[in-house]
Amino acid sequence: MELLFAVLGGLIVGAVAHVVLPWRSTRGSLLGPALGGIAAAVLWEALTWAGWQYDGGWIWVVALAGAGVVALVTEWLLGRRRSAADTAFYERVKARGA
Repeated sequence: MELLFAVLGGLIVGAVAHVVLPWRSTRGSLLGPALGGIAAAVLWEALTWAGWQYDGGWIWVVALAGAGVVALVTEWLLGRRRSAADTAFYERVKARGA
């Protein structure tokens, strides 16, 4: 049951990451929540296999903070890359037309 709550928390953290970062229009709206949920699930399972207790506070902090970091970094990098690719494409099209 705790894994379900950890994944739900990761989904929420990923959705917040999508909203607070620029370049929202260059990414899919479900990318952040999906990344957050997957990262939270993987971190939660890895930490439970490492012997961390479900009722401990640190497992929640690490799983949700890690999910947030994964979502933020991935969305930041993808947004910058897409923006640069769009600008380069626009310059190529503009150069051909003139």
